Amino acid sequence: MRIRVYFSKTDAMRFTGHLDLFRTLERTIRRAGLPLVYSQGFRPHPRINLACALPLGFTSECEIVDIWLESELPLESILDALVTASPPGIQIDRIEQVAQDLPALQSTLFAAEYLITFLEAIPDLYQEIEKLLKSNSLLRIRHGKVYDLRPLIQEIRLAPEDSNPLQRILVKLTAMEGATGRPEEVILNLGYNPHEARVHRLRLIFI
Repeated sequence: MRIRVYFSKTDAMRFTGHLDLFRTLERTIRRAGLPLVYSQGFRPHPRINLACALPLGFTSECEIVDIWLESELPLESILDALVTASPPGIQIDRIEQVAQDLPALQSTLFAAEYLITFLEAIPDLYQEIEKLLKSNSLLRIRHGKVYDLRPLIQEIRLAPEDSNPLQRILVKLTAMEGATGRPEEVILNLGYNPHEARVHRLRLIFI
């Protein structure tokens, strides 16, 4: 039985990294008493498949994880067990059963949308966005290798105004295997410090 779990990562777990989040999900599933499927071999590991790593310091309302269970269970009881077992910072939003032979989530992921909130006022934010979008290339270094950030930026725009007085932008970035744009790199290219901003993932987009 393959279950797709949609969940949010809130402020209480903002400083939990990807590996620790994975371990937290595994512990949550165990506490829920669900019969996880494990791989074969010398070091078995649970069949848990996260759609996309969420960097340290980010929050999200659109995380997705597939889990495999050894036996068929009612979806209502699975959802209730996960909600009860979830720690602060993990909010289970909904679940669904999906076909066993569907491709891995990462292989069909195309893009991700983020809301970036700046903690300090930026008087020329719109002009910086325009300048970035007009750039032919934005060379960056990741893991010692040079890459071009510009083709990974699909969209940047100012977020609609509301009661929040802080400036915010909406960013849509490519999120494919081997071609993933990072919001903190966008912030740096706008000329600002990522530590003075908050990043929240809004949506994962699949092919």
